[in-house]
Amino acid sequence: MANQSTSHPILCASFNQDNSCFAIGTRDGFKIFDCNTGRLLYERVVGAFVIVEMLYSSSLLAIVGAGEQPSLSPRRLCLFNTTSGTALRELNFLTSILAVRINRKRLVVVLLEKTFIYDINSLEIKDTIDTVPNLKGLCAFSASLDGPFLALPASTVKGSVLVYNAIDLHSHCEIDAHRAPLAAMVFSSNGMYIATASEQGTIIRVHLVSEATKSYSFRRGTYPSTIFSLAFGPSADLPDILLATSSSGSTHVFSLGFDLNQRSRKSSSFLGSLMPGSVSDALDPAHHHVFHHAFPAGVRSNAVVRRIDKVSDTSIPGPMALRATISVITSGGYFQEYGFRINHKNEASWTLEHEFNLLTATAEIG
Repeated sequence: MANQSTSHPILCASFNQDNSCFAIGTRDGFKIFDCNTGRLLYERVVGAFVIVEMLYSSSLLAIVGAGEQPSLSPRRLCLFNTTSGTALRELNFLTSILAVRINRKRLVVVLLEKTFIYDINSLEIKDTIDTVPNLKGLCAFSASLDGPFLALPASTVKGSVLVYNAIDLHSHCEIDAHRAPLAAMVFSSNGMYIATASEQGTIIRVHLVSEATKSYSFRRGTYPSTIFSLAFGPSADLPDILLATSSSGSTHVFSLGFDLNQRSRKSSSFLGSLMPGSVSDALDPAHHHVFHHAFPAGVRSNAVVRRIDKVSDTSIPGPMALRATISVITSGGYFQEYGFRINHKNEASWTLEHEFNLLTATAEIG
């Protein structure tokens, strides 16, 4: 989530690769928080930042200034050590840095028409990808080394995705995901699936990366809306749910795993093999749950699914099918944690479990 508007105090916000921590950039500096406790872990007040990316829970940060002072140029990437409070390395570019992504092997830097892939340890440039103009710095990067894929827009007029293998350094495939240009995309934790949304924001699609095929298609709504964030639930296989936040102020949960048996039965028939399940998925609201007015309309948000449990709960009528912990950061300066529950009757409920102001939080001393 990046936001240049002066009307919102949070300029950027991102969760680390395992969603255990998150970082925000503000007009004054940047902060790191623990997702489990909400505790402020680190703060530095040196000026405005538009990119703050973590590498898991390590002391390494990739930070980019907003350009409000010469030392914080938007064309300079600083690899910063929070333990020593010093810059380890700086990389300078000819144009503004629009996005940065990291995993344990690679550092990805996205510019308007070029994307650079570095070895994270030596900072040797491994490859340079010429791209279509990418004004929003849109990209997705898998943290998994088994599915080390990088996704970038492949067109400015339609929603095509270039999927690139960032370890072996070759193009993996191109996916024609939407008719309209892309607005959001994200990989599952193992890099096997990618979810995409276009600028229309009415349909969200999930693709199997290995075969570049469409696995699911969900209708978010009838009227256009900007999708601010997409996130899969944590899973070593097919994630249980896909989460989306939109400019309408709503949070959407789409169930992925619940119709697997139905999908298997359908595909086992000759007709089923000719009619992909995505056709019915897009029209069937049974696996779509909406939390309206989760935050004010128009306020940018970044949400992740931090945990999923499949347990019984005596406080809810009927056996429970799923319980998820969902964390949301808004550009208005708030962190919210929700408990989301679906029972076996497909009845959903939301509970706000924690909320605090990110701007007024102070680090504990001692």
